[in-house]
Amino acid sequence: MGVLWLNLATVFSLSLSARYFSNTRIEIGDLATPVKPNKFFAFVAFLTLALVSGLRSNIGDTYVYRNIFETNTFTWEMILEEGEIGFGLLQILIQRFTDDSQVLLFTVSLLTLSLIVIVLYQYSRLFELSLFVFIASGMYLVSMNGMRQYLSAAIIFAGTKYLIEGKFLKYSALVLIASTIHQSAIVLLPVYFIVRREAWNKNTLFIIFIGVIGVGAYNQLSEIFFNVISDTDYGAYSDFNEGGANVIRVAVSAAPLVLAYFGRERLREIFPKSDYIVNMSMLCILFMLLSTQSWIFARFAIYFDLFNLILISWVVKVFQPKDQTFVYYVIVTLYLMYFIYEYIITLNIQYKSNYINLFN
Repeated sequence: MGVLWLNLATVFSLSLSARYFSNTRIEIGDLATPVKPNKFFAFVAFLTLALVSGLRSNIGDTYVYRNIFETNTFTWEMILEEGEIGFGLLQILIQRFTDDSQVLLFTVSLLTLSLIVIVLYQYSRLFELSLFVFIASGMYLVSMNGMRQYLSAAIIFAGTKYLIEGKFLKYSALVLIASTIHQSAIVLLPVYFIVRREAWNKNTLFIIFIGVIGVGAYNQLSEIFFNVISDTDYGAYSDFNEGGANVIRVAVSAAPLVLAYFGRERLREIFPKSDYIVNMSMLCILFMLLSTQSWIFARFAIYFDLFNLILISWVVKVFQPKDQTFVYYVIVTLYLMYFIYEYIITLNIQYKSNYINLFN
């Protein structure tokens, strides 16, 4: 756990330095934000994230991926039979050079985290806050647990530019690529038409309504849902009954959206294209509400949760200048408390690595 604490402190310090040591401007749609992070510090922050993730030897289903990689020789016939040829192709390419599964973990970490950090570098208002929340909220941990789906989510997240600019063909191309890594990514195709509209209107109320109804009538609706996903990776989980997500986890995911609601008019002024980000965050809450009935929905929320990282970095600026520092520190403090709760109290995460042994 000491490595994860050091990682959080290091990444936050480096990303804060990236914002502090830069005075250039970056265009976001119709808006010019005052700060573009320093590339050197931003890169070192990314590298820190990638090293800790890529050099791990445990956490979640890491051992499963390692075992599959080390006990199988991947061929075209094999990956075509099993589907999701994108991830299979990646393993074929790696096995041409080495049978060391650590290389697989490191490669996937590099790809996933680079895509996420690049998008945050371009669209986050407070770069360090986005990366801090990425770690403290548990997203970073999930990226090490369900690494294949998180790579798929990162590819779609890389299409934020196309989502904002309304370039459906380019956005859909990324979704199709992501679906070769994890089939569930295909649900993001119709999502484009749902989120490409003004936030906080009847569409928003409808999403909330669906979430509430879904929770209340879960037993009746779950059968329909699992029939729909029966041919995907999640179809086998229809018979599982492992309970739902923690309500606290739902509240953590909802926090950026709640703040955005109270500052919605100001948010549109400083970030005119924010409605699309807000709507993606709204869908995240929909799946998180449903996840209180079954954890499987939290897996779908992965595709939307990353957009909260952009949103949380902007909501600080909807407050009066004299209050922004206070709000900033409140957000950091609350997420730090959740980091302690999630990593230590609830999961008791013990980070292990054959290469990073600072606290062993």
